[in-house]
Amino acid sequence: MQVTYDFSGRVALITGAASGVGRATALAFARANAKVAVADIADEEGRETVRLIRAAGGTAEFFAVDVRDEQKVKAMVDAVVETFGRLDFAHNNAGIEVGMTPVADADMDGLRRMLDINLCGVAFGIKAEVPHMRKNGGAIVNTASALGLIGGYRGGLYAATKHAVVGLTKSAAVDYADKGIRINCVCPGPIDTPFIAEFPPAVIERMLYGTPIGRVADPAEIAQAVLWLCSDGSSYVCGHALAVDGGIATGAVSTKMEDLWEAMAQADAPAG
Repeated sequence: MQVTYDFSGRVALITGAASGVGRATALAFARANAKVAVADIADEEGRETVRLIRAAGGTAEFFAVDVRDEQKVKAMVDAVVETFGRLDFAHNNAGIEVGMTPVADADMDGLRRMLDINLCGVAFGIKAEVPHMRKNGGAIVNTASALGLIGGYRGGLYAATKHAVVGLTKSAAVDYADKGIRINCVCPGPIDTPFIAEFPPAVIERMLYGTPIGRVADPAEIAQAVLWLCSDGSSYVCGHALAVDGGIATGAVSTKMEDLWEAMAQADAPAG
């Protein structure tokens, strides 16, 4: 079931909107009658998101941006406001993951790339968006990760950047809550993307073992969480890191031992 919203007359900006969660969020805002600014470094794919929105009767424009560049982010946000006249919602979603390697073996160039995009890109977004939201208020949602709430095997560098996004979100929320701007973040678990679909079945099975709900998320499920955090339904939610992760951050998966208990019970059962 999808909850419906009406954001008529509002403008939503989504970075990393060329695919995955970003595209799903852009489409969801459009279905809720918002005008949508689709921002991404991937020109062709970003324009495809715009085409999909327009084909469904929505309003959208594409804005090319490299979120690693503070001045380009500011220029992009200013262009969004010039085009649509205002900015009400922003989903700072652009992010990357570079390998899953123990910290001591990791390529630190990968860390720098992740910091530039996952953390600096979000910080640049907030810095550029807040001034435009001071007049009418607004809501900002950043994309962190379930690995922004817990540690991850061989994922220390990626987890560090996403923990940083959570910390940035909480601090920025305190800075601007009294200005009518609510800032929160979503922390997704594994999501059904072409990247995950290419994993061998054994890898997906192991991934789902650590996911209590037992499946990967549809990108639209993450989008629904973003829209809720932008809606009046979450009007008292501020500085929150919302886990949308199928229970990963709840932990305790190591206690899932039914198969082992059954095997031991059968081994101890009298013969015959």
